[in-house]
Amino acid sequence: MDALAPNSAERLTASRARQLIRAGQLSPLALTQACLARIAARDQQVRAWIAINPQAETQAAAISPDDPRPLAGIPIAVKDIIDTADLPTTHNSPLYSTNRPTADAPSIELLRNAGAIILGKVDTSEFAAGGRQAATVNPTDLTRTPGGSSSGSAAAVADFHVPLALGSQTGGSTIRPAAFCGNIALKPSWGLISTEGVKRYAVSFDTVGLFARSIDDLDLLADVYNLPPAPAAPDGRLRLGLCRTPYFDQALPETQALFDSLETLLAPVADLIPFDPPSGFETADDLHRCVMHCEGASAFLNLARGRPTLLHDDFHNRVELRQGYSQREHFEAYDSLALMRIELETRMQGFDAILVPSAPGHAPAYANGVRPKENPVFNACWTAMQVPVLNLPVMAADDVLPLGVSLIAPRAHDRRLLGLGQRLAGLLDRR
Repeated sequence: MDALAPNSAERLTASRARQLIRAGQLSPLALTQACLARIAARDQQVRAWIAINPQAETQAAAISPDDPRPLAGIPIAVKDIIDTADLPTTHNSPLYSTNRPTADAPSIELLRNAGAIILGKVDTSEFAAGGRQAATVNPTDLTRTPGGSSSGSAAAVADFHVPLALGSQTGGSTIRPAAFCGNIALKPSWGLISTEGVKRYAVSFDTVGLFARSIDDLDLLADVYNLPPAPAAPDGRLRLGLCRTPYFDQALPETQALFDSLETLLAPVADLIPFDPPSGFETADDLHRCVMHCEGASAFLNLARGRPTLLHDDFHNRVELRQGYSQREHFEAYDSLALMRIELETRMQGFDAILVPSAPGHAPAYANGVRPKENPVFNACWTAMQVPVLNLPVMAADDVLPLGVSLIAPRAHDRRLLGLGQRLAGLLDRR
């Protein structure tokens, strides 16, 4: 990633920018122009954006310093599967290349009501589910993937194009890109943010994801989306469960070394205790895939029947259930996951939160221009549990590539998770 002046406006977190705007030391227009200049300088390389809001500067200029709204004047990027009334929503599909929604998704309407500037739409894999991949690369190393499917969202925040971005997660599409690009990101508890106006894939798992550069910024978004109150994070020493999961044999050496070092890194504030996931958790990844593919069969049925020619074969695979799952197995899998959720939250009692891997390792590199296949095994199991997941970047001062560790808590404890993340973030990210 190229160097930036430390006082560049585009480097500011959203919360710091709001402080400066309120103090009259930064105008929303200047912040928006700084972000647009950064995009102009970098996006030919990073390729995060598919559309820029032509009215962004006009909208920013209309916001006064004393505007009390929580995101007044803050630019934000939106994943291109979320409907925006004034910008295209293409889903990275040739079937939707000319699609112009007539209304904002509720998640976008809330941002506008909070004063945010929708700066534009960022790239995604096709329907955030497979098929065509985003053109975006990883800004920390342009030879590596930024992670999918929220590729543009993660890259735009990591490369200082915007302080905030919306993504989504059905398997690992928020947490894994955040880990690869070095973002703080929250996959909220399932169902807390409306997915109306977001391309559906698997309704049991689809979740709007939040990308930022600080916990304080996620707190701003938690207010915008009315995430529920939760027990406050404790002031005293933390008791954290350490769960390598049954899939840890798929972790790369850098993640194995990270988990060996977490006890030392977090020793100033926390005791780490081994945490055993629910019985049968080794099947959670396959159960997640069964539900996801079977719900995807209904999500893409209309396209397979009505517009089959330009529909990527990945989605015909879903519709025809070529992976070998049956719709009856879908319901049985859902019931098994429901029992696991109950057992998981029972086991979490007595722990402040649980630490789990965010990804197998560093972002993998392209090979001869071909985007590498990514492994969501450390994400899908927690998405299936419907719990909130917070990615915290892990980097030493001289590291080039970020790693990530995830913090999880019971459902609806998202705000508690943010409070815990605030205490851990500075110990993990030492840039």
